[in-house]
Amino acid sequence: MAALPNLPLISLEEYLQTSYDPDVEFVDGNLVARNMGDWLHSLVQSNILFSLRKKYPHLKVVPELRSRVTATRYRLPDICVLLAAPKNRYLLDSAYLVIEVLSEGDVMSAVMEKLKEYAAQGVENIWLIDPRVQIISSYRPPALIELEGEAIATADCSVELSRAEIFAE
Repeated sequence: MAALPNLPLISLEEYLQTSYDPDVEFVDGNLVARNMGDWLHSLVQSNILFSLRKKYPHLKVVPELRSRVTATRYRLPDICVLLAAPKNRYLLDSAYLVIEVLSEGDVMSAVMEKLKEYAAQGVENIWLIDPRVQIISSYRPPALIELEGEAIATADCSVELSRAEIFAE
């Protein structure tokens, strides 16, 4: 998750009006590339998306929605869970649940920076999934808590996923 090399700073307006392939995050005027998902990342991401959509049809479950975390930063969570569709093209309010799935090249300090930004924006439920070692964690400021049980749930226990749903082959 590094800033793209040799690119000048751009405005927030330009970022929001431009399509990138693959999409990038916006951090204080810099375009920040994300590690591209590999097979395990993509499999876990799709497992979570399909499981949440099937179990909780009233929720809006979407991948990689541009989400404002500060006035000068937009992130692309792997999965956003919303109680209602956003009022704008991008998410300006806090999500109900944000899920990040680690890619092989992710740097933990950069991932923690994103988790802290989500929490500061008001996201109360933040999950981190590591598909390589099948670790499920919940971020509750100031700590990332590894969960030992067979399921992960939101703070109010209204949304839950099992390890089997997340890591299905």
